[in-house]
Amino acid sequence: QVQLVETGGGLVQAGGSLRLSCGPSGRTFSNYAMGWFRQAPGKEREFVAAINWSASNTYYADSVKGRFTISRDYAKITLYLEMKSLTPEDTAVYYCAAGRTAYRTRTYPGAYEYWGQGTQVTVSS
Repeated sequence: QVQLVETGGGLVQAGGSLRLSCGPSGRTFSNYAMGWFRQAPGKEREFVAAINWSASNTYYADSVKGRFTISRDYAKITLYLEMKSLTPEDTAVYYCAAGRTAYRTRTYPGAYEYWGQGTQVTVSS
């Protein structure tokens, strides 16, 4: 069964940094667009960042623009989310996702076919 596995979450102080990783298990997603979403308690899942299949284009939510960087490593078949200047408002479960044509409607969860199980990011004040 195809899975995406996120790692790298944890507890960090406000102003700190974390790097999330997402790797596939069972197949490669080299020709898929990929994205990061997050969900805080009591809130809907929200878009964070997306990258197209060739890594030539990226897109960010306004709330993370300038602080987060999405990238992908084809050799390691891994998606990354570098997060800097974290604030308590960034506290959430972070999910990676993949979709063959997802970049067209990249901010919508329904555009993605495969999801990871999520990794918790907690930012303390």
